[in-house]
Amino acid sequence: MAPNPTPSAEPDDSPDTYVGLEAGRAEHLARERGWPTVRSLPPGAIITMEYRVGRLNFEVKGGRVARAWKG
Repeated sequence: MAPNPTPSAEPDDSPDTYVGLEAGRAEHLARERGWPTVRSLPPGAIITMEYRVGRLNFEVKGGRVARAWKG
């Protein structure tokens, strides 16, 4: 049986630090800090709930990050 792959590590970074930032700046900063995947979503977007290691999600309202979470 093949071994399970080891997921890549996530940056030691709190999603809360992005709340209130302009969306483009937040995405750029997240990538600088090592997040390989950054996803910006409008309020109420329908998304799948699978957890993806290394993904940072932003809910963007009025051009600013209103909420941020891992996965």
